[in-house]
Amino acid sequence: MIHFTHFTIFVLLNLPYVKNIIIIYNLNVHIILMFMHFKTEKMKNNLSRRIFIKRSITAGIGLAAMKHLTAFSNPVNSGMRLGLVTYLWGQDWDLPTLIANCEKTGFMGVELRTRHAHGVETNLNSSQRAEVKKRFADSPVTCIGYGSNFEYHSPDNAILRENIAQTKEYIKLCKDIGATGIKVKPNDIPSEVPKKKTITQIASSLNEVGRYAQDYGMLVRVEVHGNHTQELPNMKAIFDEVSEPNVKICWNCNDQDLLPPGLEENFNMVKKWFGDTVHIRELNDGNYPYQQLFNLFSGINYNGWILLEARTDPADKIAAMAEQAELFNKMTDNTFKL
Repeated sequence: MIHFTHFTIFVLLNLPYVKNIIIIYNLNVHIILMFMHFKTEKMKNNLSRRIFIKRSITAGIGLAAMKHLTAFSNPVNSGMRLGLVTYLWGQDWDLPTLIANCEKTGFMGVELRTRHAHGVETNLNSSQRAEVKKRFADSPVTCIGYGSNFEYHSPDNAILRENIAQTKEYIKLCKDIGATGIKVKPNDIPSEVPKKKTITQIASSLNEVGRYAQDYGMLVRVEVHGNHTQELPNMKAIFDEVSEPNVKICWNCNDQDLLPPGLEENFNMVKKWFGDTVHIRELNDGNYPYQQLFNLFSGINYNGWILLEARTDPADKIAAMAEQAELFNKMTDNTFKL
């Protein structure tokens, strides 16, 4: 017999899908107790066949409901979670609409891309920031963070310092709205500057903003992006010089991921720096091997967000999001059948 301590019960009550688990547990207990009661009654009172059939039907309904709830909650695939980057499908939605549309289509997290209709920018005052935080807290949708365009490759020191200064301002915004980090990116390796110098400059900048972000409990998510910098050997060279533990790589599903020596080898080259976000494009558009990618993430027990950063313009974006959620669920299901 299994005995649950008070600590075990506390942990269970804080697990995802706990409501469904409790419902399923109650159904199991009800069914077991019903048959125990039936056996006792039969021994004592020779229970009639009619009562037996009635209770068997009740048990069957309970088991069917239990199966449905288990499939709906789908805790096995809870490691990879689906979310949305507001580029491009969410760029025209204000914040309440954005949250509502994500909730209804199964996108449980949002990365707020800069300069979109959600209006979440550093010009918000403290009460407005608190309202943004509350809107997310009152919904099942998580505010993952901010998708900035700050970059650190420029040979112009004034431009570089402005990008670093603005990164710090948006880190404070992320903290105020209840997010967990900011997305930044290297965006080029200028041909007029020695490659090693630019790589060191980018890494040094990431270390500076990373140290700053630690004071606010924020991650710095570095998108694999930009001319030359989206090539994985160059990202590895940058991160070989990154010292701050809260500076992480955001895989970006670029065509360059497939360059020799191939997806798996490129993935393994940088996997030790992965954080909690991955950017994907539409799962049914193009030739990127998403199933193989999901298998690789499953293989390292990735427990983070898979964020759709769409590049098409469907007329019905809600239907398109629902379609992508269905494809995502099928692919993540397949990773557990290998």
